[in-house]
Amino acid sequence: VQLQASGGGLVQAGGSLRLSCATSGRTFSDYVMGWFRQAPGKEREFVGGISRGGGTTEYSDSVKGRFAISRDNAKNTVFLQMNSLKPEDTAVYYCAATVSSTIWMSGRQYAYWGQGTLVTVSS
Repeated sequence: VQLQASGGGLVQAGGSLRLSCATSGRTFSDYVMGWFRQAPGKEREFVGGISRGGGTTEYSDSVKGRFAISRDNAKNTVFLQMNSLKPEDTAVYYCAATVSSTIWMSGRQYAYWGQGTLVTVSS
């Protein structure tokens, strides 16, 4: 499966952005989808994930209540709605896919990755 993330940009603190990750190849609903991010000089971290059918989501504590993940299996796309953005949310955001039925927090469990999209939050 191929993944293409988009929607990043520059936003002021308190603002919102919506990232998209379009996929192609194998049946999209076969995959649990995850979002990860990597800030400059830091390790990649789990942001959140969504189950195959979209009924279950998981989030890191740092984004819980501010970010929301959804998916449209008919359009082969997963979304990351980011609200109340903070400067510490600045990072390159990646979408990832796994054929496992579990929403893993470890990036090692995801076999497929998009190219990343940069989100910059100014103070």
